[in-house]
Order: sequence, then C-alpha cells, then structure tokens
Amino acid sequence: MAPMNIPYEALTSRLNLQGRFDSVRSQGIGSRFANLKPLSEFFDLKRLSKPQNFGEVQTRVNYNLSYFSSNYAVVFVMLSIYSLLTNLLMLFVIIFVAGGMFGISKLQGADLDVGFARATSSQLYTGLLVIAVPLGIWSSPISTVLWLIGASGVSILGHAALMDKDVAASFSEEAV
Repeated sequence: MAPMNIPYEALTSRLNLQGRFDSVRSQGIGSRFANLKPLSEFFDLKRLSKPQNFGEVQTRVNYNLSYFSSNYAVVFVMLSIYSLLTNLLMLFVIIFVAGGMFGISKLQGADLDVGFARATSSQLYTGLLVIAVPLGIWSSPISTVLWLIGASGVSILGHAALMDKDVAASFSEEAV
C-alpha cells in the first residue's frame, strides 16, 4: 500500500501559517520567556474595547499574538497544570509511566530478580503497558485535551481580540 501524501502547503497557505511557528522552534526556553510583558500591561483594562468589525478583530489578533506570545504560552502552561491537577488519575498515570520507564532504564538491560520471580526488561515494559493503557484510557485524556484546547482558545483569542494596540504601535503603523 502506497503512503498517503498530504498537501501541507495547500493547507498552510490558506491559513497563513507558513512562518508563524519558525521562531518558536528556533528559540530556547530561556529566551522564549525572556520577553514576558509585565502583568500591568497584559491586564491593562484601559486598552480593552469592543472591535468595530471583523477586520479589526483580525488585526488585533495578529498583533497581540506576536506581542504577547510569551504571556500566552504561560497561560497555556497554567491551564495545562490546572487540567492535570483536576484530573488526578491522568496525573497518576503520567507519573506512573515516567517512574516505571525510569526504573526499568536504571536496570540497564539486566533482569529484575525479586527472589521468587525473575523478569526481563521486555516483560517489565509489557507489564507497564498492560497497566498504563487501561488506566490512561480511563483517565479520559481526549476530553482533557479538548478542554485544554477550548479553554486556551477562548482565553487567549478572547484576550487578543479585545485588547487594543498600544498608542505607540498605532501611531507607528499610521506613519508608514
């Protein structure tokens, strides 16, 4: 069976996503959060206003997504932590799998000998898989991810659409 080719260029050209995420991939975490805007600027209630039309919404979202990108990343991380703290079973499964993989890797390929039983690394990985997959499905990861996407989208895009540009940026665009 031949592999299916997906025309990524056709999809990204319609959504104007060609170079939007290139800078995110090239930056390190330290430099990514180095340009956090202060909370007084991020929560400036004087700049909140209702956009006049959809064109103004688009310009505000385009400007604010690049201007407050680090703040929006922090909002996404905070919502992710909140979703894990409210879904304790998923948090347990993540810690269980990470701890199990760490423990098995510490054996460095040697068998685990408990005295009455002996298990190879592949048997330990299989046991971890047999326990983690049902628990992972039971922890409802799809609904948690969909909640995270929805909550992030509403809060980030809502802020970006309602937050007006600062005065200096508005005058610099008009002068050009």
